[in-house]
Amino acid sequence: MSAVGRKNRRLVVALATVAMGMVGMSYAAVPLYDLFCRVTGYGGTTQIAAERNDTVTQRPIKVRFDAMVTNIEWSFQPVQRQIELQVGENAVAFYRATNRSKQPLTGTATFNVTPLKVGAYFSKVECFCFTEQTLAPGQTMEMPVAFYVDPEISSDPNLDDVKTITLSYTFYPVDEPTRPALERQVSAKAEPKDRRRSIQ
Repeated sequence: MSAVGRKNRRLVVALATVAMGMVGMSYAAVPLYDLFCRVTGYGGTTQIAAERNDTVTQRPIKVRFDAMVTNIEWSFQPVQRQIELQVGENAVAFYRATNRSKQPLTGTATFNVTPLKVGAYFSKVECFCFTEQTLAPGQTMEMPVAFYVDPEISSDPNLDDVKTITLSYTFYPVDEPTRPALERQVSAKAEPKDRRRSIQ
């Protein structure tokens, strides 16, 4: 093989490697961005806590609840519009969803908090948003979210002005559920066990 041929071959291999690398990065971009948001709280992304908090401060804070649906025939709203608690206090709130269609529907919820800068300090111990939820026709379900506001928020001077946090959820349809609805149970970490309630 001539010198020119070898150079052309190396060029083709290099270009193919770059192309494959770009394809790989495009697939990795979404999960990497999601990981970045979860670690930093960027964009109001909340944190996931492995266990309940055991340190409660004297700082009061209000948590408001918001709910929306997109392209799914459900009604969806918070059972309570607002609660008041102390920073670090463990709390459980409920959202209510009703399938208004004549067929089973599965949805998944996205979420964030505002102000966006609070995301790094809003910790969920358990949430219906961690798994897909399936409702039978006409079924109503009350679903819990167990959470606390991390006491470390008081160490961040940028958050001294925060008196109220809004927790928002939006339910979207899932075309192909990943597993049967009966297997989707809310963890016992939201005390007492399985606080999700079906209302017929």
